[in-house]
Amino acid sequence: MTIFLDVPATGFTGNRLDRADEVRRDPAAVIGLRGRSDARWLVMDRLNPVVRPGDTPSLLWAYRSDVPHDALSVFLGMDGDAPRFAAVAPSEELVADFGGQLLDARAAGSLLPAHEAAIVAQARSMLDWHQRHGYCAVCGAPTTLIKAGYARSCGACKAEHFPRVDPVVIMLAVKDDHALIGRQPRFPKRFLSALAGFVEPGESLEEAVRRELWEEAGITCGRVQYLASQPWPFPSSLMIAAFAESDGFEVRLDQDELEEVRWVTRDEVRAALAGDGDFLAPPPMAIAHTLLKSWVEG
Repeated sequence: MTIFLDVPATGFTGNRLDRADEVRRDPAAVIGLRGRSDARWLVMDRLNPVVRPGDTPSLLWAYRSDVPHDALSVFLGMDGDAPRFAAVAPSEELVADFGGQLLDARAAGSLLPAHEAAIVAQARSMLDWHQRHGYCAVCGAPTTLIKAGYARSCGACKAEHFPRVDPVVIMLAVKDDHALIGRQPRFPKRFLSALAGFVEPGESLEEAVRRELWEEAGITCGRVQYLASQPWPFPSSLMIAAFAESDGFEVRLDQDELEEVRWVTRDEVRAALAGDGDFLAPPPMAIAHTLLKSWVEG
């Protein structure tokens, strides 16, 4: 029997572009798309998008002539029949000529419509990866962009390299109508969130959840239940949210990782999500917000 989960929507998801794998494998077809009159580019200046400001900001799609010919550029997909690309380029002319505004990519996740924020996540992660991987990890020789931006190739040893996505577990330990939240030293005072950590090699998601809770808070957990996932383009992670059944309430804090942990009730979380609590909850674009909201409503 197949079981389908009712997974809540999360920030940076809802991308409506058709990534058109069959097109990006054909260099001639990609060149043809770049030359079409309906092709548009999302300009990313320092990996931040240029948008049309207003009561409802939206992405500003530039013409090919607005993008330097030698700019790092990747194919994002098809918006219906129209090709869409992203490029690393200066934003000054778009700001001056078209009334654009350079928007911080994190702010974009909150202000843009969901499907456009998801495009920003795709573009930022891909362009950032290309900027970081100009040389072959096998032999050290320079690499070149291939497959419309979805891979790089080494001319020396012929190795192909593909964009990386790093899995991160983010979880709420729960017990007897209480949930465990905490604050890293770099977080603002009063800001509390779900605990999180990178999945390590040779480790399942469930094992990563249990290990992180043990290492950071000193608690042991049994059953782990998946909730939802979220792309997080800073630089390119996949956040995997889960609940974990704690065996007890006693905590042992790893002060290198966390400055504070606290067991909270549903009423306390509900008040924080409404902006009336004694701690600051994560914003709606963060999957930690989704975790807390789902727990309160569950």
